[in-house]
Amino acid sequence: MTFVLFFLLAAAVIGGVMWFNWRQQKKREAALQAKAMELGLSFSPAKDYDLAGQLHFLERLQKGSNRYASCVFQGLYEGLNVMVFDYHYQVTTRTSKGSSTRHYYFNITLLTLPAYFPELTISPENFFDKIAGSLGFGDINFESAEFSRQFKVTSKDKKFAYDFCNAQMIDYLLAHPDQVLEVEGNTLAEIRQGQLKAEDVVYDLEHLLRIRSLMPNYLFSQ
Repeated sequence: MTFVLFFLLAAAVIGGVMWFNWRQQKKREAALQAKAMELGLSFSPAKDYDLAGQLHFLERLQKGSNRYASCVFQGLYEGLNVMVFDYHYQVTTRTSKGSSTRHYYFNITLLTLPAYFPELTISPENFFDKIAGSLGFGDINFESAEFSRQFKVTSKDKKFAYDFCNAQMIDYLLAHPDQVLEVEGNTLAEIRQGQLKAEDVVYDLEHLLRIRSLMPNYLFSQ
């Protein structure tokens, strides 16, 4: 009898937690939907496995399994094609004692550039993991000792890395060190830990537009 009562209580607690999480997710999706309408962007809360596949060229989106985007904003913002979305992947570790799965959640903001560029990744030291190691080439150092100490910059094209990380860009990134930036082809992406919050969408878009504005004009005319 005691076991049955314990089982029923445990089931009730688990059910209550699941219901609460479901309610919180629905509230978040409703807030994101309202923000998308305010910005004139399309919005879909559904899991999108195709989008995750289309963006596989971004380093961070190549990891793990069960990769999908969700809560996807898309459209024109300040005249530029932009996309904002949640991203998930998971990593399963197997040992002699069994297996365990860890889930990773990020939010990603990206915009389309009017030219194509080599791959470039800028990440705070110890942010997520050692991205340079997975890319297979080393960290690029800069004249700013503080910038080189706080950020890991990797690219096969050092000239582009130096052009991108000009003095103004370095000052701006030092003041905003909480995300990974990646350039690949005609995509500029910002990657942050955690799921999207409606109140952060505009900030992230404006932040990425500011980074775009700090790219020298001559890069787009070469």
